[in-house]
Amino acid sequence: MRHQQREHIDTVLRVADPGGAAAAAAPDAVPHDDVIRSSWLRCVNDHRLDPTCMREAVILPAPVLREHQDQMEDFLRIARHGLESLYQQVAGLGYVVLLTDARGVTVDFMGDLQLDRSLRKAGLYLGADWSERHAGTCGVGTCISTGEALTVHQGDHFDATHIPLTCSTAPVYGSDGRLNAVLDISALTSPQPKASQHLALQLVKMAAQRVEDAGFLRRFAQEWVLRLSSAPQFLEVSPEYLLALDAAGHVAGYNRRAQLLLEAPGAPPLLGRHIGQLLQLDTNHLGRYLKTEPADRRAVVVNGSRRILFLLASPPPARQAQAVQALQARQIPAPLAALSGGDALLDRQIERAARLVNTPVSLLLTGETGTGKEYFAKALHESSERRRGPFIAVNCAAIPETLIESELFGYLPGSFSGAAQKGKRGLIAEAHGGTLFLDEIGDMPRHLQARLLRVLAEKEVLPIGASRPVQVDIRVIAATHCALEALVREGRFRDDLYYRLNGARLVLPPLRLRQDLGWMMGRMLRAHARRNGMQDAPELAADTAQLLRSHHWPGNLRELRNVLEYAAAVCSGNRIEPADLPDGLATHGALAAPGGADGADTPAMQLEGLLRECRWNVTLAASRLGVARMTLYRRMKRLGIVSPNHSAG
Repeated sequence: MRHQQREHIDTVLRVADPGGAAAAAAPDAVPHDDVIRSSWLRCVNDHRLDPTCMREAVILPAPVLREHQDQMEDFLRIARHGLESLYQQVAGLGYVVLLTDARGVTVDFMGDLQLDRSLRKAGLYLGADWSERHAGTCGVGTCISTGEALTVHQGDHFDATHIPLTCSTAPVYGSDGRLNAVLDISALTSPQPKASQHLALQLVKMAAQRVEDAGFLRRFAQEWVLRLSSAPQFLEVSPEYLLALDAAGHVAGYNRRAQLLLEAPGAPPLLGRHIGQLLQLDTNHLGRYLKTEPADRRAVVVNGSRRILFLLASPPPARQAQAVQALQARQIPAPLAALSGGDALLDRQIERAARLVNTPVSLLLTGETGTGKEYFAKALHESSERRRGPFIAVNCAAIPETLIESELFGYLPGSFSGAAQKGKRGLIAEAHGGTLFLDEIGDMPRHLQARLLRVLAEKEVLPIGASRPVQVDIRVIAATHCALEALVREGRFRDDLYYRLNGARLVLPPLRLRQDLGWMMGRMLRAHARRNGMQDAPELAADTAQLLRSHHWPGNLRELRNVLEYAAAVCSGNRIEPADLPDGLATHGALAAPGGADGADTPAMQLEGLLRECRWNVTLAASRLGVARMTLYRRMKRLGIVSPNHSAG
C-alpha cells in the first residue's frame, strides 16, 4: 500500500472514530468540509464500509446495465445532447462525462476510449455503480445522498482506491421534485487544489439544468407552461423557473429552481397547489403573458415577498392534435413493419426505431455483414417526415480513399488537378432535405472524420476549393459491422465523432437467430417472381426448406438472397429441390446446425443457438427475445433444452 493511501485511511479513521487510536496519534483537525465528513460517517455507520479495505470499482454486467437503461430510455434520448455538449467543452482537458440513474449506476458515458483500460479500472465507465453504499464518498453517491451539486476531489473520497480522482457532479430532478439522474465529469488526475475544479463544477451544473429543463418541456408539451426569469431578455432562451399548469390552474410540474423558490419550508408541496397561491396571477388572464405582449408588461410578484419576475406563458396545442400524435406514436410505420415477419429480436429494434424516426438523434446501425442495415436505414427514411427528400447511401469502404473527400464534400471548378470543369456538388449536399446513410463508417479515413464532425455539428459543408460553407439539412444514419469502440481505442476513429454518431444504437440480429426465416424466404421468392415477370413464385420442397433452416448463414440476408436467386434460376417446374441449391450448402448446413443432424425441431435449434451465443446467460437471452426470464425458462423446459451450467455430471 502506498504511503499516500495509508495516510488517507488514517484520516478517515480519525473522523469515523474520534476516540480511537488513529485520532489519538494524530489529533489535528481533518482538512475536509462538513459535507465530506458527514459522508464518511454515513459510509461507516450506515453502509458499514471498512476504510482500511480498498475495493475495485463495481462494473455491472451488460444485461443488468441494460435493465437500468431501459427504465429511463426516453430520458436518455433527451439527455444525450446535453452530454455531447458538455463533453465537447471538457474532453480536451482529460475529463470523461458520466450520466447515472438515481441509484448511481452509469447509464451513459463519454470519454477517451484510448484510455479504456485505465477508465474501466477506475470506474469511470459505462455500467459503473457509484452509489455511496458501494463506492463510499464519491461525486455521484454523495450528490445522491445530499441532493446538491458538489465536487469530491482526490482525498475527499472515502475509499483510498479513488483518491487520484476528481469528480464534479450535479443532480437532475424530475418534474415531480424527485431525483432523476446525476450528471458527472471526472478525471483520472488533476491539480492538487480543490479550487482547480470550480469551473468544472459550474459547467456540470449548467449542463444538468439544461437537461432537466429539456425533460420538463418534453413532459409538459401538452400543458400550459410558465417560464419565469428575473430578466425578460432570457425568458425564451434560458428561463430560470418552469411551472406546468393543468386545465384548472393547478401546478402539474416544476423544475428544481422553481421548487426552491416557491416551496417554503413547512409549506405544502407545490404539486397540486393553485398558481394563485404562489404568484399574484389570475389564470383567467393568462393571455396577457403570451409572447405577443411586450416583455416589460409581463411582470408578476411572488406571493409572500416583493420579488418581481417576468413571465412568458405558453398555451397547450389543440387536444385533437395531441390525440393524433399519441395514436401515431403507438403505430409502427409501414416501411419499418415490413422488415419483420414476427421475429422478437428484430421487432424490438423496429419499435425503438419507430419512436426515433422524426427526432434529430443520429442513429448507428450495427450488426454482422449482410443483416440488412441499408434496407433498415431506407425504411427509417421512408417512415419519416424526410421521405420527400433524397435518400443518399454512401459505402465508405467502397470509395477509394483518394476520391472519398471529393465524393462526399464536393469541389469547385479547377480546385485540383483533374477536377471537372463544372465542379461537383458532393453526396452530403445531395442529401439536403433528406437522409445521408454512411455505411461502413469505420472505414472512413481519419483525416476526413473531423470534416464530417463539423457537418454534423454545424449543419454545413465546405466543398474543396471553397471559402464559404454551404448549409445542409440532413439526417445522418451510420452503419458498421465492426466495433467502433475498438477503433477508437486504437486511435483509428475519433471519439467525438463516435459519440456524435452513436445518439442511439440499433442492433440488427443475424439471420441464424431470427424466428421469421420462413417468412423471409417466401418474401424473397415472391420478389424474384415480380422482377422476372413470373406469374407464380417458386416453391421450396419440404426437405429443401429444412436444409435452408439448418444452414448457419454466415452471410446473412445477402447470402440467403444469392442462394434463392441461384436456386430459382436453375430449378425446373417452379419447385426448388435440394439438388437446385448451390454446391456444398447442404453439407455446410448440416455441420453448422446447432441441434440434431435431421433438424427436426427448428424452434429448439433456434433457441439453443441464441443461448449459446449468450453463453447460456438466460437473462441476456430473454432480454434479446423481449420476453420475461421465467417465460424463457418455461420455453426451454417445453423444448427440452438444459443449460450446461445446471446439467448433472
